[in-house]
Amino acid sequence: MTILVLGINHKTASVGLREKVAFSQEKRQLALQQIQQLGLAQSAVILSTCNRTEIYLHNKHLSPVETQQMQDFLEQVVAWFAQIHQIDLAELKTCLYLHQDKNAVKHLMSVACGLDSLILGEPQILGQVKQAYQLAEEYYQAQSDNTLTSEFSRLFQKTFAVAKRVRSETNIGESAVSVAYAACSLARQIFEQLKTLTVLLVGAGETIELVSRHLLRHGVKKIIIANRTLSRAEALVSRLDQGEQIQIMSLAQLQDGLNQADIVISSTASEQILITKQMVKMAQKQRRNTPMLVVDIAVPRDVEESVSDLDSVYHYSVDDLQNIIQHNMGQREKAAAQANQIIEQECADFFEWLKVHQFSNLIRHYRDTAEQTRQGLLEKALNALQQGENAELVLQELSYKLMNKLIHSPTQAMSSMVKAGDSTGLRSFSQALGVASEDSSE
Repeated sequence: MTILVLGINHKTASVGLREKVAFSQEKRQLALQQIQQLGLAQSAVILSTCNRTEIYLHNKHLSPVETQQMQDFLEQVVAWFAQIHQIDLAELKTCLYLHQDKNAVKHLMSVACGLDSLILGEPQILGQVKQAYQLAEEYYQAQSDNTLTSEFSRLFQKTFAVAKRVRSETNIGESAVSVAYAACSLARQIFEQLKTLTVLLVGAGETIELVSRHLLRHGVKKIIIANRTLSRAEALVSRLDQGEQIQIMSLAQLQDGLNQADIVISSTASEQILITKQMVKMAQKQRRNTPMLVVDIAVPRDVEESVSDLDSVYHYSVDDLQNIIQHNMGQREKAAAQANQIIEQECADFFEWLKVHQFSNLIRHYRDTAEQTRQGLLEKALNALQQGENAELVLQELSYKLMNKLIHSPTQAMSSMVKAGDSTGLRSFSQALGVASEDSSE
């Protein structure tokens, strides 16, 4: 059997190509159907996010040892991947990665733990992997007499447990490593809780959107967004789907926003200072000098540097945040090394289970085959006896044929082990048969 992952991600492909190979819900259903119809795998899970598209396959009938068969299979899978997205095969191959068996399992566990993400240790990817698995499970359950293979189900459940273990035993997700997240982390360090505070966000770009999402997740009840173009601010509020908690104002009303704000986070493309020391001084007079956090993550700066001279004003620039991020990235990289050790352990544990599981199936299959052989020969012998044939000859033939059929497969297996020099397997056979091992080296 073979476990395979093929995919592209932010490290290997441009946004343009990642968009081309993304799976909509309809295309995901079609892909799972085609994978079955083409016999590419008995089970498949498709992970499709803005930063990666990956297809995990479990083919129970493909031996990883047979090199040519494996090569033909890989070519078939890659050609299918290009065909379903209608993209150039040569272009796809330059960006595609393939991992097999243990490497595929390690890759899946690394992805789920956030070790392969654009932002090291980001937690959202685990939820996306879980959703991909659930969608595949729902698809297979909808097919008559069809489910995900037990091995694949075990693999994904194991992966979820590994991700949980990494989160609990390392600090992989605790240190801010993005500007937006670092700004929000500062706010949580300075103020005991954010729920009662008013936050002024200046700008309506991608960074402010990320800041908004972090703040809303931490329960902030009042956000003011000030932007030069009101339509962009309105579009941002629409995407956040939290309109009742967010007020919009123009930059001309910035002083009014400052007068209300406990936290100010600014990120615009303005070439001139938008928030001066005098404006903050006026706001603090209105606010009776209660603590104010001002975070300027714009380049060039939006906030006059001298605001840090004012009492009860905590002012941080983008350089300050980058220093925090650099330190935290080092912390996360240490945690990632710990996480990789956990993944190594858990991957080995999964393959030990898989080995036992496969051999238990082999034993069951061998017993079933032996029973079918016995039943078939017994039926022939009974027919011969009913037709009046000599009972002793019938029994002799029955015992002879039964012996030959039952020892055929084990004899072939022993012969293969002799050719391969598998002394461990041969010793096990010898012990099982009660035959002394003829190993001259002992």
